[in-house]
Amino acid sequence: MTKTMQPVLVAPAWAGTAAARMALLQQASVDMPVGCYRVGDVGGNRRPYEVDQGVAVVSVAGLLVPKLGYWGGSWATGYDGLRYQLAHAFGDPDVRAICLDIDSGGGIVNGCFDLVDWIAAEKVRASKTVAAICSEEAYSAAYAIGCAADTISVPRTGGVGSIGVWQMHWDYSRMLDEAGLKPSIVQSGAHKTDGHPYAALPEAVRADWQAQVDGLRQLFAATVARLRGLDVAAVLATEGRCFEGPAGTAEAVRLGLADAVLPPAEAFSALLDHVRNTP
Repeated sequence: MTKTMQPVLVAPAWAGTAAARMALLQQASVDMPVGCYRVGDVGGNRRPYEVDQGVAVVSVAGLLVPKLGYWGGSWATGYDGLRYQLAHAFGDPDVRAICLDIDSGGGIVNGCFDLVDWIAAEKVRASKTVAAICSEEAYSAAYAIGCAADTISVPRTGGVGSIGVWQMHWDYSRMLDEAGLKPSIVQSGAHKTDGHPYAALPEAVRADWQAQVDGLRQLFAATVARLRGLDVAAVLATEGRCFEGPAGTAEAVRLGLADAVLPPAEAFSALLDHVRNTP
């Protein structure tokens, strides 16, 4: 129950998709998808990413979760897998730059900002350029990860942003009444069952949750502002908006949330040119 009520960094349009993918995580932890590799299970000459002309390509796709246990899937990406792949890439002498290939509506708060700060620090230590290239969308948690890169590009049909946090409560009490069911909750500790779904959300619990998501949004905005060289107030003023489509992506560039509106292939070619022209 508590897992479904965690604060999340997910764009509104991805809410249903995120819930469905969360439901698949239990089975996926048992049956690893074909074409995926367990974190740490790389040996010999195999790398945990593809390398194209000195550029390591690391995918940030689907629902983003703290611990997935493997990398290479398109429906979900674990922060654990990303850190594993990027650690290898930062230390790989054949890798001169890294492309974060992003197409995600976001994911779970836990672990996201620690990963973002780690990427930002490691790219400096390794002296390697990191480019976030949106193959379509980079929203919420995915956008936070993109901000750790040196540049962010987005196609005109894609989108970036959704700098906000939300948390959901389900009230099943009316449904249970209609079914003739009445749960009895026995608890020890006044806050032990805060937010349970068998009654309306108490105002005191709502206030606690609101303070939590407000604090996380402040952290998100401060992170974006620091990494993108923006004012925190200006980032907060976006009010969690998704900047999508031709007009929205152009506005994102104007506001400094992205650097260019480019098709992914052109953005990758520009990264290759940068690598070739950098001593």
